[in-house]
Amino acid sequence: MSRPGNTSHITDSTKKADAAQGVDATEVRSDRGQPRPSGLEIARMPSAAERTRTLVQSTCSSVLLVPGLRAAGADRPAPEVRTVGPDGEVFLLLPADSPAVRAATHAQDDELAAVLEITDVAPVSVPDRIRGRAWISGWLTCVPGVAEPGRMLLRLEPGEVSVDDLWGADHVEPEAFATASADPLACHETELLQHLAAGHGDQVRGLGTLLGGGHDDGDYEQVTPLALDRFGLRVRFTRRHGGGSPADRSFDARFEFPQPVRDIAGLRAEMHRLFESAAS
Repeated sequence: MSRPGNTSHITDSTKKADAAQGVDATEVRSDRGQPRPSGLEIARMPSAAERTRTLVQSTCSSVLLVPGLRAAGADRPAPEVRTVGPDGEVFLLLPADSPAVRAATHAQDDELAAVLEITDVAPVSVPDRIRGRAWISGWLTCVPGVAEPGRMLLRLEPGEVSVDDLWGADHVEPEAFATASADPLACHETELLQHLAAGHGDQVRGLGTLLGGGHDDGDYEQVTPLALDRFGLRVRFTRRHGGGSPADRSFDARFEFPQPVRDIAGLRAEMHRLFESAAS
């Protein structure tokens, strides 16, 4: 089963000698208009399997697509719960009268092909808010007798897995997906990004001083924290001038932590160091 389907490295270090964090800015775009990484980002990034696992275990929206079912409106079921089993199977909780549940029940021992599509939307207001998508194609079966009345648990056995996000487009082996771990900050990312945008906007804007390479003039209409993981913080800068839409005037910069953080306490320490570096 499968789905249909130039980075310009501006700087790979801060312009300040005492800055501990690496910085990478990129302006090449995907087909959806999202900036793509290069250089320093490629060396320090989560794997495609980790990124996909993070999306599956996050609160991102998703739909379950079954060939042969109508693909409009209420006939595109959205799983109420998603969990990943020890062998990489994805368990989905849906209403018992969902078209996907009816199809899986009717298929019984036959293999029912299905695709779980996950869409990651930035929890803050930025140009091009869709940060990525992931697809898990496989075979769907019912797990009766587990869910509460009126619900049915479905099991999706992955056959093909792929992700297309801010890091790039990648194919993921089902075995790699099964053994990968979600990013430790994933369950906190929405709250943290919203807190940074609302409570530390000036400090986030100040990170522009670390860019160098002609990107530190501060003439930005909008500076927004876009994504956060254990390796660093991604910020989207939108120039005030230059013509075109805000998306055309935007670029991403990645501010790396010296070491991957493991928890919120480690993140606080690294963010404090990053802001201090920008202010010095």
